[in-house]
Amino acid sequence: MPKMKTNRAAAKRFKRTAKGGFKSGNSFTSHRFHGKTKKQRRQLRGLSMMDKTNVKRYKKLLPFK
Repeated sequence: MPKMKTNRAAAKRFKRTAKGGFKSGNSFTSHRFHGKTKKQRRQLRGLSMMDKTNVKRYKKLLPFK
Protein backbone atom coordinates (compact mmCIF):
# COMPACT_ATOMS: atom_id res chain seq x y z
CA MET A 1 0.00 0.00 0.00
CA PRO A 2 1.46 3.42 -0.93
CA LYS A 3 2.31 6.06 1.61
CA MET A 4 -0.17 8.82 2.39
CA LYS A 5 0.94 12.08 0.80
CA THR A 6 0.66 15.35 2.66
CA ASN A 7 -1.31 17.98 0.77
CA ARG A 8 1.34 20.66 0.31
CA ALA A 9 -1.12 23.54 -0.14
CA ALA A 10 -2.75 22.70 3.21
CA ALA A 11 0.63 22.21 4.91
CA LYS A 12 1.63 25.76 4.03
CA ARG A 13 -1.59 27.27 5.38
CA PHE A 14 -2.43 25.28 8.53
CA LYS A 15 -0.49 24.18 11.59
CA ARG A 16 -1.50 21.27 13.80
CA THR A 17 -1.74 21.85 17.55
CA ALA A 18 -0.65 19.36 20.22
CA LYS A 19 -4.26 18.41 20.99
CA GLY A 20 -5.06 17.76 17.33
CA GLY A 21 -6.75 21.02 16.36
CA PHE A 22 -5.66 23.31 13.55
CA LYS A 23 -4.70 26.96 13.55
CA SER A 24 -4.48 29.23 10.55
CA GLY A 25 -4.09 32.83 9.55
CA ASN A 26 -7.15 35.01 9.22
CA SER A 27 -8.75 36.06 5.97
CA PHE A 28 -9.43 39.74 5.16
CA THR A 29 -5.93 40.85 6.21
CA SER A 30 -4.14 41.72 2.98
CA HIS A 31 -5.48 45.16 2.04
CA ARG A 32 -8.35 47.68 2.35
CA PHE A 33 -8.01 48.26 6.07
CA HIS A 34 -9.62 51.69 5.83
CA GLY A 35 -13.03 49.99 5.62
CA LYS A 36 -12.51 48.02 8.84
CA THR A 37 -12.84 49.26 12.39
CA LYS A 38 -9.89 49.40 14.75
CA LYS A 39 -11.37 46.50 16.72
CA GLN A 40 -11.64 44.34 13.59
CA ARG A 41 -8.03 45.07 12.60
CA ARG A 42 -6.78 44.24 16.08
CA GLN A 43 -8.69 40.95 16.23
CA LEU A 44 -7.43 39.87 12.79
CA ARG A 45 -3.81 39.84 14.00
CA GLY A 46 -2.18 36.52 14.79
CA LEU A 47 -3.66 33.08 14.21
CA SER A 48 -7.10 31.66 14.88
CA MET A 49 -8.31 28.15 15.57
CA MET A 50 -10.18 26.27 12.86
CA ASP A 51 -13.77 25.32 13.57
CA LYS A 52 -14.15 21.74 14.83
CA THR A 53 -16.54 20.90 11.98
CA ASN A 54 -13.63 21.15 9.50
CA VAL A 55 -10.99 19.34 11.55
CA LYS A 56 -11.84 15.82 10.30
CA ARG A 57 -11.44 16.92 6.67
CA TYR A 58 -8.06 18.56 7.28
CA LYS A 59 -6.68 15.59 9.23
CA LYS A 60 -6.88 13.64 5.97
CA LEU A 61 -4.95 16.35 4.12
CA LEU A 62 -2.23 16.54 6.79
CA PRO A 63 -1.82 12.96 8.06
CA PHE A 64 1.69 13.25 9.54
CA LYS A 65 2.04 16.88 10.60
